[in-house]
Amino acid sequence: MELSEKTYESGNLRFLTVKSPNLKGRGDICLFVPSSNQELRDLPIYILLHGVYGSSWAWAMKGGAAQSAQTMIEANQIKPAIIAMPSDGLWGDGSAYLPHHQKNFEEWIVSDVPTAVRENIPEASDASVLCIGGLSMGGYGALMLGAKHGEKFKAASGHSSITKLMELKDFVEEPIDDYKTEGVLYDVIDAMKFHHDKLPKIRFDCGISDSLLDANRKLHQEMDTAGIKHIYEEFDGGHEWPYWQDHVTKTFMFFDKATNLDC
Repeated sequence: MELSEKTYESGNLRFLTVKSPNLKGRGDICLFVPSSNQELRDLPIYILLHGVYGSSWAWAMKGGAAQSAQTMIEANQIKPAIIAMPSDGLWGDGSAYLPHHQKNFEEWIVSDVPTAVRENIPEASDASVLCIGGLSMGGYGALMLGAKHGEKFKAASGHSSITKLMELKDFVEEPIDDYKTEGVLYDVIDAMKFHHDKLPKIRFDCGISDSLLDANRKLHQEMDTAGIKHIYEEFDGGHEWPYWQDHVTKTFMFFDKATNLDC
């Protein structure tokens, strides 16, 4: 593992590169660790997943996630938390956070990333609660992995989410069949139904000008029909960074409430 030197860090951002057996190589994680006048321990870890074409820097350098989190912490809108922003494994235009091509992009996120944070960031520990969120392909990853690993994640949140694997074809050059592995669930509703008894708290939203609006509305309806408790919201905006910059704060507030043991 290689962690950035604190002397050269800025904006409470750190960068971590780890060797992952699931990636069969190295993976990058951008980290926000909040500043405070008090000693911070056992902080929750909020994993944010990027969309297609992106990498570990996308949420911080295009989405302003670190700045939003620090502002909310200083305003006492949320409690201090670590934001972990990993790459998706950098396969093709996007890995979809699924296992394929002899690499397990799913386990990289749900196992390797939390372990790397806990081992390298003193403010984290084995007691740190996990939540997972993301945008577009990352929203798909967050909802899928949150559903499949409810024992690990307290909450899951998606912005402008892809809801079925086939929807990814409009965003990537690689054939959809390249993502498929026998025995793997590919649609969010199927994963949620299959793991109904151990789901985390779930929310998702979509812009009313987004090409994925109908898909998100359908997922909302399917979850209602299946009796799966969740929050779904719609706002002005499209499939674009200004929308995600504005609404990532809703993910942070949702995670903060979910990690409050009294709620």
